[in-house]
Amino acid sequence: MGEQKDFFKEHLAQTTPFPFRIKVEKAEGSYIYDKDGKAYLDLVSGIAVSALGHGHPRILAAIKKQSEKHLHVMVYGEFEQDAQNELAQELLKTVPTSINSFYFVNSGTEAIEAALKLGKRVTGKQEIIAFDNAYHGSTHGSLSLSSNPIKKAPFEPLLPNIKHIELNNFDHLDQISRNTACVILETIQGDAGVRLPKEGYLKALRNKCDETHTLLIFDEIQCGMGRTGKMWAFEHYNVVPDLLVAGKALGGGMPIGCVMANRKLMLQFSENPMLGHITTFGGHPLVCATAAEGLKIINDESLIEGIAAKASLFKEFLQHTAIKEIRQKGLMIAVELEDEEKVQQVVLKGLENGIILFWFLSTPNAFRLSPPLNISEEEIKEGCIKIIDLLNDL
Repeated sequence: MGEQKDFFKEHLAQTTPFPFRIKVEKAEGSYIYDKDGKAYLDLVSGIAVSALGHGHPRILAAIKKQSEKHLHVMVYGEFEQDAQNELAQELLKTVPTSINSFYFVNSGTEAIEAALKLGKRVTGKQEIIAFDNAYHGSTHGSLSLSSNPIKKAPFEPLLPNIKHIELNNFDHLDQISRNTACVILETIQGDAGVRLPKEGYLKALRNKCDETHTLLIFDEIQCGMGRTGKMWAFEHYNVVPDLLVAGKALGGGMPIGCVMANRKLMLQFSENPMLGHITTFGGHPLVCATAAEGLKIINDESLIEGIAAKASLFKEFLQHTAIKEIRQKGLMIAVELEDEEKVQQVVLKGLENGIILFWFLSTPNAFRLSPPLNISEEEIKEGCIKIIDLLNDL
């Protein structure tokens, strides 16, 4: 007999030479189960996507209900669909009144692309300012905003006219000028290892953008949707962006991205030229119905109100001499160790011990925690005990 091929490696595109290779059978609540019945406590949520846990009954019911009505009927923007309207109604309850128009797309990086285009379209300017250590996605435009040269070099040339400034460096704000179309910032930097803005920094940034007639874009693809203890992370800082970008957890486990802005800005996609931004599958009714139900669940189950107590539990139980620093806002957590080798050991040994942790693309000496928002206190304690055991073995 010939050698049996590895179907996964032979026929599914690979992103690294060393995937986790959990053979998933099912997922429920805070756990993923492999085909041998082994349970893994999921402290990553698919990188902050499954914020309501796996298989929430109301999410599954919303999928079933919408699937029995209709799936895709037309490219985005042509037909009026209840699911899209309902999602917009739910989002309106969460954002400032100045943000009242929503463009639904298929992923976070696609939403970033749309936001960059709108920034140029509205201002008539070409310069874009992003931040050191930024991560906004992997498409050409999103990658252009990132500052990791190793990730960017093989794909150059990327977008021109992009500058990078340092987060929390007030002096660097002077690089924002009347030539700047937009400034884009993760309200809390994710891939940088959970880096927070200093007191007063976002207000100074907002003022500089107002002074130079520059649009301010907040990327809350990862830090939004309640993860930090507010629905949107910018609420912690009393600053409102011109454009807000969301994704990941917004879909309730389904793929989605969204650009949010004032209607006067968003209308400029519809003229000079018409179809300034288009998408075939954006606003897919199945996804929108799920996302709308997810927002209702967050409210009905008072999940945001419980974030602070759960965040405190992680801080209380994650005490170990191997931990150099914990950077945290709510349930968005980076645990920094001495070096990359120790992080690799903890993450990979964690799989053997039935716990899912994950690393950052550009912060190799830390691992991430982004558990479901509805994780129980008992599950938090279980997870922390396992992490401490892993640290004891270093």
